[in-house]
Amino acid sequence: MCYALAPAFLWRAPYFCSDSLLRCRRYKRVRIKIIPIETGRRVNAPVAEISLPNSETLRDQARQWAQIVRVQAEPKTARSILQLLTTIFPLAGLWAAMMLTVDDAYWATLLLSVFAAAFTVRLFIIQHDCGHRSFFGSGRLNDIVGTLIGIVTLTPHEYWRRAHNSHHATCGNLQKRGIGDISLLTVAEYTALSGWKRLAYRLYRNPATVLGIGPIYLFVIKHRLPLDLIRRHPMLLISVMATNLGIAGVLIGLGFSFGFVDVLMVQLPIVLLSSAAGVWLFYIQHQFDFTHWRNDESWDFHEASVLASSYYDLPQPLRWFSGNIGIHHIHHLSCRIPNYRLKDCLAEIPALQTLNRIGLRESLSCLRLALWDENTQRMISFKSQRQLRSVSVLADGELDLS
Repeated sequence: MCYALAPAFLWRAPYFCSDSLLRCRRYKRVRIKIIPIETGRRVNAPVAEISLPNSETLRDQARQWAQIVRVQAEPKTARSILQLLTTIFPLAGLWAAMMLTVDDAYWATLLLSVFAAAFTVRLFIIQHDCGHRSFFGSGRLNDIVGTLIGIVTLTPHEYWRRAHNSHHATCGNLQKRGIGDISLLTVAEYTALSGWKRLAYRLYRNPATVLGIGPIYLFVIKHRLPLDLIRRHPMLLISVMATNLGIAGVLIGLGFSFGFVDVLMVQLPIVLLSSAAGVWLFYIQHQFDFTHWRNDESWDFHEASVLASSYYDLPQPLRWFSGNIGIHHIHHLSCRIPNYRLKDCLAEIPALQTLNRIGLRESLSCLRLALWDENTQRMISFKSQRQLRSVSVLADGELDLS
């Protein structure tokens, strides 16, 4: 899921995309020790400290983990087709049931929209896998299925595939933010902004924007003409316009068949809920307090894959509807692994079962995080930033007095 809404003056970053396939040595078991980090009177969320044997670096260990999980980077056609069918048919059935209730029992329509949105998220996860060419063995088949799904998810497949692969290639790199991710400023960058630009960034990072205005802007408006990449890759316009024509054709056909108002009353809550859920999943996968950001010269793909991505340990059936995408650190280690094999990968590496693990209740507190503090190497809230600034001012004053 790519998400970019920040005003242009907040952040601009060059487009970058690459593949990283490095040779790795045999895996050796590591120990995971959870230690709390205390800042002032508050004890923050735990950080995973990895102790490596034989003086191996974390980067070496991450490469070994990548080698282990790559054996699962092989789609099973029958299982992929089954997952596709068990998503499309229930979604179609729910949509039909919503149409039957829209006039006489709209409360039932809204109730059914929750489940329809959940299946729409699951359908997007399938498109996500098609974007990584991991859902089917054939790249062409991945693109065809992904393009067709994009009409339902309002997401032009080829554009999204390129933007999302850029996100994978630059995740955790401070100098290469801006494509396929949620805009983030460091404390220093935020402090250097003018008052109005700080206000704009605060509004952008507000939960009402992140989960309300932002998803609608992204899926309904921006995806109709995403100029951020089209300016650099004009051929992407073909995919975008093809998706737009497909969406228009489906809406016109359904409108003439069932009535435009009824179709809107059915589809709008599905779009609102599914887009918000999709953006939330992408948010929590990388925006948590003990995440990982590095400057370009010290950035490493494998290290960033496991440290800048969370393990969002969702309960069932949320895990099923989200296609195991919460196992995101493994997904970043090898994006060619189909979503239905991520759980098997997690079982093979005990260390990753606790690294960056976030539960459903814990995840809610991550919405307050908005800035990357390069001094403490953590994400912090605006409130924490103000407190740190006050402490700094007091310290400077004491130095002046002395």
